[in-house]
Amino acid sequence: MSDRLRLVLASFLMLFVELALIRWTGSNIVYLSYFSNFVLLGSFLGIGMGFLRARARVNLFPWAPVALGLLVAFVLLFPVQIDRRGAELIYFGSSRTTGLPTWVTLPVIFVAVALVLMMIAEGVARTFVKFEPLEAYRLDIGGSILGIVGFSVLSFLHAPPVVWGVVATLIFLVLYGRATKVVSALMLLVMCGLLTWETLDPESSWSPYYKVTAVTQQAGAVTFVAVNGIPHQVIQDSDRRREREPIYFAPYERIVDNPLERVLVVGAGNGSDVALALENGAQHVDAVEIDPRLYQLGEELHPSRPYDDPRVEVHIDDGRAFLERTDALYDLIIFALPDSLTLVSGQSSLRLESYLFTIDALREARDHLRPGGTFAMYNYYRQDWLIDRLASTLEEAFGRPPCIDTVEGTAGLAMLADSLDPAALECAAVWSPRVASVPPPVGDDYPFLYLRDRGLPSFYILVIGLILLASVVFIRLAAGPLRQMAGYVDLFFMGTAFLLLETKNVVQFALLFGTTWFVNALVFTGVLLSVYIAVEVARRVRLPRPTLLYGALLAALVVAWVVPQNALLGLPAVPRFVVAVVLAFTPIFLANLVFAQRFAGVGASATAFGANLLGAMVGGLLEYASLLVGYRALLILAAVLYGLAFLFGRRYLAPGTPRLTRPA
Repeated sequence: MSDRLRLVLASFLMLFVELALIRWTGSNIVYLSYFSNFVLLGSFLGIGMGFLRARARVNLFPWAPVALGLLVAFVLLFPVQIDRRGAELIYFGSSRTTGLPTWVTLPVIFVAVALVLMMIAEGVARTFVKFEPLEAYRLDIGGSILGIVGFSVLSFLHAPPVVWGVVATLIFLVLYGRATKVVSALMLLVMCGLLTWETLDPESSWSPYYKVTAVTQQAGAVTFVAVNGIPHQVIQDSDRRREREPIYFAPYERIVDNPLERVLVVGAGNGSDVALALENGAQHVDAVEIDPRLYQLGEELHPSRPYDDPRVEVHIDDGRAFLERTDALYDLIIFALPDSLTLVSGQSSLRLESYLFTIDALREARDHLRPGGTFAMYNYYRQDWLIDRLASTLEEAFGRPPCIDTVEGTAGLAMLADSLDPAALECAAVWSPRVASVPPPVGDDYPFLYLRDRGLPSFYILVIGLILLASVVFIRLAAGPLRQMAGYVDLFFMGTAFLLLETKNVVQFALLFGTTWFVNALVFTGVLLSVYIAVEVARRVRLPRPTLLYGALLAALVVAWVVPQNALLGLPAVPRFVVAVVLAFTPIFLANLVFAQRFAGVGASATAFGANLLGAMVGGLLEYASLLVGYRALLILAAVLYGLAFLFGRRYLAPGTPRLTRPA
């Protein structure tokens, strides 16, 4: 095998395994789906250490399957449900704790992920150093793009974990060839066997977001649906639902003289709320559900067969994105328990439904109501302060306090309804605050609905501190003295700033085009394509002086900051996409021209790239700053970090420094 093909395949494997671990560990370790960047940070730490070991005497790459197999075995043998609910930050899910203690499981997962990626990255790095720096970087980015595309295709096909395991196994065996160690081959077989055992569970299936478990009981009358190990939905007929959860019928009991010609249900799920709308006379229902597998379960198992009704039109989409695109007006809009149990991506604190409950989103919903139309939402809200926050948001959007129905003795089960027309509702009770200090509504720049006050929860502070401490120790033990990176401090800061830019793009496109897995995959692919194009430009074009590139980068960041992301929502789809791409990817392109120009002249490419990746890990930690200042301010932080890169790398900007020219 040629070294070029080997580097591309190894880079593919590295990114593919990283994405698979982020996705799969969260499905078995409850609430890792809320902290998927926890696995991402372990991945960055491991990849950085692997590159620092590019010329180490002992090659750990042949042992990567052993580490990966042991990680898979640990997760499957000790699945965990962790109670992380509290007053600071709300997590939907079970209060039970099973498996090993939190303080054992989370460090083991972090360390194991770091070790797996370190060993794989070492295999990448040992080939990486055989090329001149930009050529190696170009091949690495090409393989990474293929890794994202490959994993996205499997997500589209709802592929189960065994398929991910088989793909990784085949790439491992191709890279090892005749040098495959017996123990590594056996561990790959064991890993595939364990994943096959998990995949063959007749009650489980996979969506692009969750591991979905459906258990049918009571002679087929009721199906309990759990996602990532957390009870999520119940498929049952309306009579049973009225007996168990009567509050879901409250919106229809509160509305007055509403013809229900057109109803919108966001969070349609298995179809129970759609069936309820039909039973109450809805003539047309737009059912919006982000997860295709939950919709399929409703289509297959719901006793009322709501999705077979010709009055129902199904949209597999993000609720906020649907509202932004549609011109339809509704007599009733219902947000029907649209609480996700996962984050948008592995590098943000944004949940799938975060943009659905901002003041901007509720105003958008209000503007889609017909005269006399009603908006309603219901859920198990867990905390009184969350009910008050949502009620005050409705009051601000509609100009009057909403109706409220509650059920005592439940986990904050409540229904809120409001309308611009006071005569449209007959309230059993009008909302008044339950807590002394009502948290303010959240907005599109700060969409953290479940965080009561701006700040870092104590759990996050503890985790950040432990990760930083562990990172210093692991790098020292696995890769040697930290002073080997002393000459690449500027590249470290570039990596930190770049990760913040990437995160900002993920959340910006989630707002503009939806929090679906497909939009997320497109953003990551677009980021890597921007990097690839920048490298190709740097290899073929004589670039301006680095100081000019830094100036252009700063200007692009200023423009991106001046234009707030929700200002683009009023544009039609095509112009919105064009403007969003220009605003989001111009800074990334320029940042990578700066990086490529600097990277072309490094003396130790693997060490330099390792420093850059470790900077990206720190950038992942700094992303939590958004919980303090919002996402827009991340651009200011990125600009400061690029300023530090400029200062620490200024000796490379001297007039006598060789500049990159077109290759011979």
